[in-house]
Amino acid sequence: MTSFARRITDFYYNLNIHTRLPAGISVLHPQQEKETQAVIKQFFNKYYADNHRRALLFGINPGRFGAGVTGINFTAARQLSQNCGIEHPFGNQSELSAEFIYEVIEQFGGATTFYSRYFLTSVCPLGFTKANKNLNYYDDAALLKKVTPFITQCLETQVSWNVYREKCICIGGEKNYRFFQSLNNKHNWFKEIIPLPHPRFIMQYRRKDKLLFIDQYLQALETIVS
Repeated sequence: MTSFARRITDFYYNLNIHTRLPAGISVLHPQQEKETQAVIKQFFNKYYADNHRRALLFGINPGRFGAGVTGINFTAARQLSQNCGIEHPFGNQSELSAEFIYEVIEQFGGATTFYSRYFLTSVCPLGFTKANKNLNYYDDAALLKKVTPFITQCLETQVSWNVYREKCICIGGEKNYRFFQSLNNKHNWFKEIIPLPHPRFIMQYRRKDKLLFIDQYLQALETIVS
């Protein structure tokens, strides 16, 4: 049986949007780079070299300073070395969403415990930029129309793995959740999608309540894997 690590790396290495994107929009696909491929292979072999069933947490899409650099969702360069013990050539840059997620991971018991039960992914596994700024897949109507078939196929691929289908988590409780829920209503991938506020929103606007949001995340995690 193919390991979870092999399924993930094959998935990332072979991502391709077979359509021309709207003018001015570029794709973030760091897993095409040899340095990034070496790092993600090390990461996934460390945490996913097994066939254990995992629950899925879906973010929006990679950003320039997190997964857009490391190739690993919600994991910036600093968290990759400090929290995961993975050496890399990406410097020591951090990112707000990664900082929050790794506080959750540490509260859960650390990276080894967390990744043995969960896989952090994205509704759209490739990121986008426009005018050198992050662009979410739903921020541009023409882009959304273009990438919806790609997103659908990527979700179909991931739910074919050994994953929990009763519940999953959607990180980003508004536009990301609404779009994901609309696709799920058509395809019946999951019986329930649990929305959670996005870490960037928490860290930018509700930082004083951060511990409450960490508890919210921890409680949601426990509900999808009993």
